[in-house]
Amino acid sequence: MKAKKIALITGASTGIGKEFAHIHAEKGGDMVIVARNKEKLEALKLELENKHSVNVMVIAKDLGLLEAPTEIYDEVKKAGIEINYLINNAGFGGLGKFHEREWEQDLAMINLNIVALTALTRFFLPDFVKRNEGRVLNVSSTASLIPGPLQAVYYATKAYVTSFSNAVAEELHDTNVSVTALLPGATESEFGRVSGMDKTDMFNKPFKARGVAEDGYNGMLKGKLDVISGITFSQKLMFPMTKIVPKKIILKQVRKMQEV
Repeated sequence: MKAKKIALITGASTGIGKEFAHIHAEKGGDMVIVARNKEKLEALKLELENKHSVNVMVIAKDLGLLEAPTEIYDEVKKAGIEINYLINNAGFGGLGKFHEREWEQDLAMINLNIVALTALTRFFLPDFVKRNEGRVLNVSSTASLIPGPLQAVYYATKAYVTSFSNAVAEELHDTNVSVTALLPGATESEFGRVSGMDKTDMFNKPFKARGVAEDGYNGMLKGKLDVISGITFSQKLMFPMTKIVPKKIILKQVRKMQEV
């Protein structure tokens, strides 16, 4: 009988993260779910345990705080839990001109989207390498492929996530440990509402979070480098063009798509 795989999922209370939790539970996997909202996490824990007979540990933490990744890792180790899949999903964006936005908001975005993801990967990866077994899934964005006027910091943080994930994946080429970057397009979640993107043309017809999560989860299991999900046919044609179309034209188009 195969041993259960245990996943740690950040940003698990809503959207893609919540769907990751459902998918993993449907496969019989236990998990540690992390987010700020303890009430939502406890409700999800109850639902998953009752429906799928799995074990779910709740850790309510604000990953925007610099000490949070260390505390999460320590709690998991103290509980004697061996993580097999690390799913770094937590993140947020924000709309507006960089020089007009609240610096505290952008700093919190950098801390969550970059620092927390990097720290959790750094803490758990040595355990994976030591066992020569493990999967890391970092949720990036198609935003990582181009600069994003009116979301300058968000696009830049996701460019970091994709670049970081790809580089570490290659460093692990001679192990059975993989790092996958999931690059979703516009997806139904609280992200759109919180960032203000739900009012823009880009989020006119967002994709379902379940489908995006399935693509990412399956890509992680296969050890894929990048998984692009939740994009339209026109976007599929557009992304390769960004390498040959003058950057000023791309920037202008992205800005117009994100104007409210």
